[in-house]
Amino acid sequence: MVALYYVLRISYYSDWGTGMHYVEWEANVPAIIKEDVLWKMKVYRLSLFLSNVAWKDVSKLSKDGRTKSLSNQLYRAVGSVAANLEEGYSKHSSKDRARFYEYSLGSARESRGWYYRGRHILGEKVFEHRAWLLTEIIKMLLTIVPEERGWVLHEEMEEYQVASPLEDEVPF
Repeated sequence: MVALYYVLRISYYSDWGTGMHYVEWEANVPAIIKEDVLWKMKVYRLSLFLSNVAWKDVSKLSKDGRTKSLSNQLYRAVGSVAANLEEGYSKHSSKDRARFYEYSLGSARESRGWYYRGRHILGEKVFEHRAWLLTEIIKMLLTIVPEERGWVLHEEMEEYQVASPLEDEVPF
């Protein structure tokens, strides 16, 4: 797996309108969460961060009648990414873990699709940031699932060519 060599400084606006970066968010995650062995999985940390960031996006989408139901679908899909990692990590067999990680992968792709459909309300910058973050999660899961299954992908992998907004503040 190709490691990310970025300092995770994904930003987002807090409820008070001030900018905050991933590193600050991570520092404020309760110890009870960080002390769980699951916290070691980068994909899990990013999915929890995404759930936090999505809260404001969903709130914005729910205020527009055209995207009210989309907001519900988006939040359920985003929440499912981390939830399936949590459940899967707790399974005894690799086969069971892989199944839940595949659910997480499907939810990440679904979330990216909902963000795309909500871009008219959220804005292109928000979509591009969330799509980048979800693509990172998807790439990690595309490595984890075959490892859990004990096989490798036999199809030719296309490399994603997406600019990294890790140093930028998350737009809302």
